[in-house]
Amino acid sequence: MNPPTAVIAEDEPLLRAELRETLNKLWPELVICAEASDGFEALQALHQHAPRVIFLDIQMPGLTGLEVAQQASGKSNIVFISAYDRHAIEAFERGAIDYVQKPLSAARLSMTIDRLKQKLDAAPADLRDVTDLLRGLAGQGGDYLKWLSVPHAGEVRLIMIEDICYLQADNKYTTVATPSAQFLLSSTLKLVKEKLDPQTFWQIHRSVVVNVAAIRSVHRSFRGAWEVKLKDRAEVLPVSSAYAHLFKHL
Repeated sequence: MNPPTAVIAEDEPLLRAELRETLNKLWPELVICAEASDGFEALQALHQHAPRVIFLDIQMPGLTGLEVAQQASGKSNIVFISAYDRHAIEAFERGAIDYVQKPLSAARLSMTIDRLKQKLDAAPADLRDVTDLLRGLAGQGGDYLKWLSVPHAGEVRLIMIEDICYLQADNKYTTVATPSAQFLLSSTLKLVKEKLDPQTFWQIHRSVVVNVAAIRSVHRSFRGAWEVKLKDRAEVLPVSSAYAHLFKHL
């Protein structure tokens, strides 16, 4: 049987080293296959190594541990690292996830290891039912997307929402355009749009949603229809009559 594997995602180097050393002593069979200092590295390690366990600091730069946990749902057993007792208790009481508190306690970590060992023979918990809890713990001001993960050239790319110029429907998929590249997202434009801030992303055509911050100018074509020019891309985006009112003040 292959030994269990784990990823440690913690932005404090000393605490990360302490956790690794304590795990090595208490659970020598566990293989630490990767360490991450921020949420982006944690997500990359998750996709690259598919660990049986991932230790996630709740508050990390880039992406929070809670955002990474949503991607790990059903794939890895989650252990949150938290300095806040309220976070730890609420998460632990759901039963799907475990926690260790800062500063680390070897006794508490030993309890976590015992619980993890009992879970390894079963499929990791599906965290979709605790989405509201995760959002609450993250302290997010809204439910809008902050980033997208898209497959590209055999790896997973992370695209921050503010880097998107526009999105365009492509049958059951969505083309995501940034200043330097295009990606294909396996979701419909309608579903993606529902998760975007409507103050930032405007639907200007039934198949096009544009980031207002990416617009260079708006003008009328020789046929009288509005068209959008972008700051960092050459293509011109059409504005259908149903959305022309967005630009009537111009």
